[in-house]
Order: sequence, then structure tokens, then C-alpha cells
Amino acid sequence: MAQGRSAVTSSFGWPLRLGASRALLLVTLLLAACLASAIGVITTSHLTRDQYARLQELEREQQQLQTEWGQLLLEESAWSSPARIERLAQQRLEMRLPDIDEVEVIRP
Repeated sequence: MAQGRSAVTSSFGWPLRLGASRALLLVTLLLAACLASAIGVITTSHLTRDQYARLQELEREQQQLQTEWGQLLLEESAWSSPARIERLAQQRLEMRLPDIDEVEVIRP
């Protein structure tokens, strides 16, 4: 009976040991790939959160700038109204509209 065991071990021992080391290597490689994938997912999630926070900050800044732009447009329209310009021309520069007899037409 001992001879039968040794015959089985000797005929199947070496390939089984090689197969076991290949299986261990495969399991190790799969574990490393799984860990690398997990680290990639974590890194991507972190970067996504950072970028989303930055996006919200930029959108908030855009809204503030849009509000300021609207206020500046209103202010510009108030400062450049024709009635205001005419009033300032009369007060500060003492300008006035010429009478009809003071107007000269120049033809080319």
C-alpha cells in the first residue's frame, strides 16, 4: 500500500504543486488588481467631489458677477440718459441749442 501511495504522489505530486503555485500566483494577481481597482475608484470619487465643489463655487461666483453686471448696466443707462447729458451740458458747460437764425447749412 505504501508503494501505491508513493506512486500516486510521485506521478501527481509535481504537477499539483506547480498548479498550486500557479493558483496562488493567480489569486495574488487578482487580489492586487482588485486593490488597484478599489484605489482607482476611491481616487476618482475624491476627484469628482473636489471638482463638483469647485463647480458650485464657480457657479456661485458667476451668479454674483451676473448680478453685478445687471447693476452696472442700470447705472450706465442712468448716467448716459440724453436728458441728463443735456442738463449737464447746460449747467456745467453753459451750452444751449442755437436759434434758427444762428444755424448755418454747409453744402459740399
